[in-house]
Amino acid sequence: MFSKKSYPKILTFLLISLVTLMGTFACQKNDTTQPEKGKPPEIPPVSTFLMDFNAFPDTAATLLKSEGTPFVQTLTHHNWGWAALNVGVWNTLLTITFAVPVAAFAESFNHEPVQQDDGSWVWSYSFRPPGGVLHTAELHATLVSDGVQWEMYISKQNAYSNFLWYSGLSEFTGQHGTWTLFHEPNDPTPFLGIEWNRNISEGTADIKYTNIIPNHPENGGYIFYGIVNQAPNDAFYDIYNKGQDNHTNIEWDRTTKAGRVKDPLHFGDADWHCWDTLDNELQDIQCP
Repeated sequence: MFSKKSYPKILTFLLISLVTLMGTFACQKNDTTQPEKGKPPEIPPVSTFLMDFNAFPDTAATLLKSEGTPFVQTLTHHNWGWAALNVGVWNTLLTITFAVPVAAFAESFNHEPVQQDDGSWVWSYSFRPPGGVLHTAELHATLVSDGVQWEMYISKQNAYSNFLWYSGLSEFTGQHGTWTLFHEPNDPTPFLGIEWNRNISEGTADIKYTNIIPNHPENGGYIFYGIVNQAPNDAFYDIYNKGQDNHTNIEWDRTTKAGRVKDPLHFGDADWHCWDTLDNELQDIQCP
């Protein structure tokens, strides 16, 4: 039996043991965010790499007010038209520039990886970007202390071999990450920085493309797209023109397609300029 004098020491010992045990369980719980041993990490979804330009109301069905009349040329659609033009410039630039790495990324989900001797994983496969020319790709994934390090190497026969077209880092939770894209095999300089966030339970996400070309006059310019939980406008673009030090802010309702745009340099003021719903043909209206 224990003496009464020993009770404080026993209680202290039990408390220390309990705290230590709880700490051990907490660490084990946090470790569950990491991939299981022998199981490859999940590739971040395409939405973390490719901005959804189709989310904005600029489809072919709404481009024409009437047969043969360009929709964006009518004065009654100036607000929506200016927003669509700015989004379209980025869309065109990235579609042309990164057709190959985007195609390589999308194809990776159709293949199973092989674990390497060093514990990393490699997805190896062939793919055809727009144009139909056969390429090969190797997507490498390495577990590091703060997440998963990704590297995409692309080859084209008789042109280039194992070009590191982009690299990235994603958290084990899959809620945040970055990508760095390099220009092209003949000019392997850093070109575009991507930062992404997503919250599956809340249904929110954002992705930001930033110009990181060294010594470029537009270095620091960006387009930032997000989905938020607020009404009535639950989606946005923030486009920053570094050379003109000007922001074009765009917000819209993903259901009705009604929205608004703010651009001090273009409109000559700091006010919002609104357009109507898709049913009413996205015409200019007074902001509510």
